[in-house]
Amino acid sequence: MSKFLKTVLMFGAVALSASPTVAEKFGLGRAALPEEIAAWDRDIRPNGTGLPEGSGDAIVGEEIFATRCAACHGDFAEGIDNWPELAGGADTLDHDDPLKTVGSYWPYLSSGYDYIKRSMPYGNAGTLSDDEVYALLAYILYSNDLIEDDFVLSKETFFDVEMPNAEGFIIDDRTETEYTQWTGEPCMENCKDEVRVTMRAMVLDVTPEEETTPKPAQEETVGAGAASFDAELAAKGEKVFKKCKACHQIGEAAKNRTGPILTAVVGNPAGAVDGFKYSQPLKERAENGLVWTEEELVAFLAKPKAYMKGTKMSFAGLSKQDDLAAIVEYLKSFGV
Repeated sequence: MSKFLKTVLMFGAVALSASPTVAEKFGLGRAALPEEIAAWDRDIRPNGTGLPEGSGDAIVGEEIFATRCAACHGDFAEGIDNWPELAGGADTLDHDDPLKTVGSYWPYLSSGYDYIKRSMPYGNAGTLSDDEVYALLAYILYSNDLIEDDFVLSKETFFDVEMPNAEGFIIDDRTETEYTQWTGEPCMENCKDEVRVTMRAMVLDVTPEEETTPKPAQEETVGAGAASFDAELAAKGEKVFKKCKACHQIGEAAKNRTGPILTAVVGNPAGAVDGFKYSQPLKERAENGLVWTEEELVAFLAKPKAYMKGTKMSFAGLSKQDDLAAIVEYLKSFGV
């Protein structure tokens, strides 16, 4: 018997010893006490069963998120590196490469409360109070434009929130409808003579590609759509742009992602990027002649949802004027 198999069997025996019958037979372990079971029985059901008393809003949640969650999920729930994005992805589920977030994909809000309470923060699970979990979940909902920032999430208001993909799931009935097709002897007839790989799963991004951040050009003037820029301030803006990279690309090789490419955005008409599906409010503003001047960009990036009600952009906004000035300067550096 291999060492690995012995280890598996040993852990299996220990796990079985937790049952009263096995404990009595082998003299190992004991049955869990009711209070011990209750301490771990924290599951929240889709119908609200298990929700605790407490409350919280996005304003409070933003502060908690910044200190407890942003290191992995970004300041605005946009995700960092391989840590998941929690906001965005509206209307992308029918795309070849959908962005699945709490707002775009999850059917039940209860899953959010249950998971945060049970598993977060990473490495320090179970340390959040019920009020803190309500507040964090409210901030995630706000980042997905599903509630206003002053909406108080609680046991009583939990189901006032409508999850966009609530009807997007079906009951798994494969046991009744399909499993019978997979039993019995394989037919072993009419098989293919040759099996060949004919396509690559490019949309899944399974083939890593080195991605470099384009550097702003060092000229003092750019294309006709934008004015001259300050190279030093643009360099500071490049750091601020890291908050945008989860959704936007910029430069010659840029591609549309959750958000449109931002190359040559300054000084040009809104809603003009080919191949990107804009929100209806932005389309209407574009038809009315909106141009992304420096002033309009600053107003938008300071608080997108206040500037344009119904925008698909989940980014909450930049609160510092220095950051706003820097990122606009960085965008100007790609004006060609």
